[in-house]
Amino acid sequence: ESEEKYRTIIESTEEGYFEIDLAGNLTFFNESLCKISGYSQGELKGMNYRDYATPETAERMYQVFNEIYRTKKPARVMDYEVVRKDGSAIVLGMSASLIQDATGEPIGFRGVVRDVTERKRAEEALRASEERYRTVLEANPDPVVVYDMDGKLIYFNPAFTEVFGWPLEERLGKKMDLFVPEENWPETRMMIEKMLAGVGFSGIETRRYTKEGETIPVSISGSTYRDGDGNPVGSVNTLRNISEHKRLEVQLQRAQKMEAIGTLAGGVAHDLNNILSGLVSYPELLLMEIPQDSRLRRPILTIQNSGEKAAAIVQDLLTLARRGVATTEAVNLNHVISEYLHSPEYEKLELYHPEVQLKTNLETNLLPILGSPVHLSKTIMNLVSNAAEAMIDGGTILVSTENRYVDRPIRGYDHVKEGDYVTFTISDAGVGIPHKDIEKIFEPFYTKKVMGRSGTGLGMAVVWGTVKDHKGYIDVQSSEGKGTTFTLYFPITRKKLDRDTSQLSMEEYRGKGESVLVVDDVEEQREIAYELLSRLGYSTTTVSSGKEAVEYMKSNSADLLVLDMIMDPGIDGLETYKRILKLHPGQKAIIVSGFSETKRVKEAQKLGAGSYVKKPYTLNKLG
Repeated sequence: ESEEKYRTIIESTEEGYFEIDLAGNLTFFNESLCKISGYSQGELKGMNYRDYATPETAERMYQVFNEIYRTKKPARVMDYEVVRKDGSAIVLGMSASLIQDATGEPIGFRGVVRDVTERKRAEEALRASEERYRTVLEANPDPVVVYDMDGKLIYFNPAFTEVFGWPLEERLGKKMDLFVPEENWPETRMMIEKMLAGVGFSGIETRRYTKEGETIPVSISGSTYRDGDGNPVGSVNTLRNISEHKRLEVQLQRAQKMEAIGTLAGGVAHDLNNILSGLVSYPELLLMEIPQDSRLRRPILTIQNSGEKAAAIVQDLLTLARRGVATTEAVNLNHVISEYLHSPEYEKLELYHPEVQLKTNLETNLLPILGSPVHLSKTIMNLVSNAAEAMIDGGTILVSTENRYVDRPIRGYDHVKEGDYVTFTISDAGVGIPHKDIEKIFEPFYTKKVMGRSGTGLGMAVVWGTVKDHKGYIDVQSSEGKGTTFTLYFPITRKKLDRDTSQLSMEEYRGKGESVLVVDDVEEQREIAYELLSRLGYSTTTVSSGKEAVEYMKSNSADLLVLDMIMDPGIDGLETYKRILKLHPGQKAIIVSGFSETKRVKEAQKLGAGSYVKKPYTLNKLG
């Protein structure tokens, strides 16, 4: 009765039940095994397990049965691939144990099998899907982090390790609280609350620590992932490193600020240039009339020097306006440095800072750059002055030049593009620049130097403007209490160095009655030009506008036109020159302006205008 009950239970179960002898031949099985295998009872009777198993499965099953026989312990459930009668492959989950007779002698094996093919396929599909997603995550250039609902780390991709420094095995299963700067917890808590509520978020800007303690600005987007029942089980977060974006943002703001200040400075400088012309030009005329032993010479020279100093400040303002480089030529920066170190300005600096030494390390075969020696010298002077001021207790300033090829962009204070450069580097061991001030150092009138001795606060702004006018770049490295290093990058030129030209004597400037027409909208400028040219022996006529000049030239001629480029209101120097050329083809002219060579100046020169003269007027310039 017990045996019959046992058999009934076996027949009613959905799992396949089998018994085999020690040789592996089936001695008993239930109907479910027939359904699973596709064989009838008559076909299965006496079959060996090897008959419906793949060679690999048969070997694995043999090893399991052998282990059961040896240890007399049941085998855990394992998956095996077998072949049905119709030739299709299925996967069976099988558990088995030893059959013993009354004396305890092994006589065979019994087991239970379940068709797990669908489950196995689902697992394989899931594994393949996970592998695809893992491949996508690992190929993602942005760091990706996966957390569970407790905030413990489940996974992060290689990009996370590359950006933040932690290897996965070091943080797996742990929270990342040390990853978040204290001041960035408010927005972080907001993101956590959204994640717990099952709500995604995108583009939240915050900051995160690297393993080394560096702070990186990031933009975080996250979404909740759910289990099969739709319950939130964790979150996937993408962190985009926006350091470069922030750097460019700061650079753009800096450029816009400098442009706004430059526009203002340019407008002021234009007016100041006209005002200063009298202070610079008339003393020169007066000195020509006054005897060498006159007591008036000294105060007049003082007026002239003051005017020239004021004109130099105007040039600084024009540099800020990005209109300051009047002419460019092939320049050896070593020569500019050498000339500055033998200049009165440097001698004055040595007098103020006797405890400061300057050493040079200049590249022997330095390549030329295209630039303005005057502005480059001013830049060097400003940087050396700054370095000396920074070393309160004295020390050594190191100035060096180098030919340098930048094979990949340098992302420092400035973004240096690939290319060939001449670099000018100046290092001091001074007080350094506080991190909070590093972005301000090139702003006009920002200074921590001694006012009255060190200038107007325009020095570093001039450095910035000059470097940009030369299509160059600046890098700054500074550490408080240790010193500062400025590196200037100037693109090289293949032009040959210009030969030195000696200044002509006054007699060589003199004319022989040639006619000159001066066209300028400012009365004082016309008067100064008239006086200077007349003294030099030219027959000079002046008019106050381009329209007047055209009318004059309809019935007259001139050996030379002196054309102010900017005249308001009315037509400018270029348009005036174009109209006069129609009346007098080949007409000679020079262009005059308080600004530098603009596109319109260069266009006039292409039409035939000669050299460009920058205000204020002097005998040397007009001669």
